[in-house]
Amino acid sequence: MAHIRTRETYGTRRLQTELAENGIIVGRDRLARLRKELRLRCKQKRKFRATTNSNHNLPVAPNLLNQTFAPTAPNQVWVADLTYVATQEGWLYLAGIKDVYTCEIIGYAMGERMTKELTGKALFMALRSQRPPAGLIHHSDRGSQYCAYDYRVIQEQSGLKTSMSRKGNCYVNATMFDRYLPFSCPLNTFVTDAVRFPPFHHH
Repeated sequence: MAHIRTRETYGTRRLQTELAENGIIVGRDRLARLRKELRLRCKQKRKFRATTNSNHNLPVAPNLLNQTFAPTAPNQVWVADLTYVATQEGWLYLAGIKDVYTCEIIGYAMGERMTKELTGKALFMALRSQRPPAGLIHHSDRGSQYCAYDYRVIQEQSGLKTSMSRKGNCYVNATMFDRYLPFSCPLNTFVTDAVRFPPFHHH
């Protein structure tokens, strides 16, 4: 189908030309009517969305790792980050916690806003599933969601050591996003359904 072949980016005029080049002649008005009846719409280009914001006055933690991600067992070093996916209904934000040793996402939360509550849900999920020992290093960037008082309290009460990348350092992102790749693919329908009907409810 031409609409799919052109990655759902062609409007009526370009689609008419595409069809004509393949020997299918159809009037523009008829094509427009058919597109409307079949609910075929062009995908709109979306502007880049920033995730974490490091321009704030909240206290930050030192970098305890200095880019050395070499744990010798699970639950020694976790990294936390936010990513996002453009869906047909808007932006979906995904907060994740990854165990650097096992390379597994051990906590996550999805939502339509990138808030401290979203990152907090991901952290709570990781804490409940892993029950880590005191002294585990929790590493993130300096985003306001991770520097927020409420988030830091959770870390302190759980015995976690807080570590943050220096400003402008994207190394932690490289560590996290290798696991996020399936979410970054253009699976708009799947991700949109995940927002409408979330499979997990964290209380």
